[in-house]
Amino acid sequence: MFFGAPEPDLMPGAVTAIETCLTIAPGERVALIADQASAAVAASLEQALVDRSARPDLILVEAVSPRPMRSAPAAVIEALEAADAGILCVQPQEGELAARMAIVSTVERRRIRYAHMIGVTPRIMREGMRADYRLVDRLSAQLCTRMQAANRLVVRSRGGTDLVATFDRSLAWVKTSGLISPRHWSNLPAGEVFTTPASVDGTFVCDGTAGDYFNAKYGTLEGTPLVLGISGGRLVDAACEREDLLKDFWTYCHTDGNSNRVGELAFGTNLGLREMIGILLQDEKVPGVHLAFGDPYGGQTGADWTSRTHVDVLTRGCDVWIDDEQVIEEGQYLLDRFDLGDRSEGHASGPADPDSSDRLTSGSRTP
Repeated sequence: MFFGAPEPDLMPGAVTAIETCLTIAPGERVALIADQASAAVAASLEQALVDRSARPDLILVEAVSPRPMRSAPAAVIEALEAADAGILCVQPQEGELAARMAIVSTVERRRIRYAHMIGVTPRIMREGMRADYRLVDRLSAQLCTRMQAANRLVVRSRGGTDLVATFDRSLAWVKTSGLISPRHWSNLPAGEVFTTPASVDGTFVCDGTAGDYFNAKYGTLEGTPLVLGISGGRLVDAACEREDLLKDFWTYCHTDGNSNRVGELAFGTNLGLREMIGILLQDEKVPGVHLAFGDPYGGQTGADWTSRTHVDVLTRGCDVWIDDEQVIEEGQYLLDRFDLGDRSEGHASGPADPDSSDRLTSGSRTP
């Protein structure tokens, strides 16, 4: 095998990715792009493709580009140009966002099914990828429908988050629930609903994880949170006990004229996750609401502006109201507010058990 021998306990998650999420058919050509640090996960995906009788086009990033990637490697773009579907499975490095955005641009232009697995680990394959993505899709679809008619969203947390968001009904609410289509690529693991808000005002405390290279560099921010002041949808103030983190974040959010603008407001819809593990790829799927500053993914939401940057910020254990109805309490959905069949009683289920076949989890789309 190109990426090595697959680990058996990673195979259920890999099969979910290939068969349920990407719906790969026998004979389809699939570009699987991975780095050395993600080889264990890539090996399981490669085996799942072989078992599906697909035609994998396998690329090791370090063989075609120095790290960090300053631009999308030609070999990667060529593989995606010829593929029916694609998977990017790498660990993020500082300075690589432009390369990843170029890869996503190719995917969006060609409208191929695509899984974006940035920062994926064996633990995530054992947890977030062992999901009932059809249930995640039902919750996500209902949130999209409800938010299209909503006037405002209120988010509060014990950590100090207290903000109000309003919305532009001409912009789309997009679900990345793990059921991937040519129209909408998705992070895996999945479970997210997002839009570009009209405005956000208040305080957002990032005491979870932050995106792009901040996750790898600073890890969880529970002990040294970023306290972010937002007015008119733009970052206007920031405070943090860690001066290096504060300086890096403030500089990043002033890279260009829209780097300080809230480009994304998102619900995490992974019902099986109850706590953050310090890895953005999975943490942003934990039930709650999070924001991102920078590029609004206008190709999906319809927003007419862009940015060269995009950084997610996550808050823990939030309470959320859609207009006057509370739908999340201390980081868990109030499922009696939704119609999910037999699972719609009380709060969401407990943490996903890696040894259980009855799971509820999911993921998003962050370059």
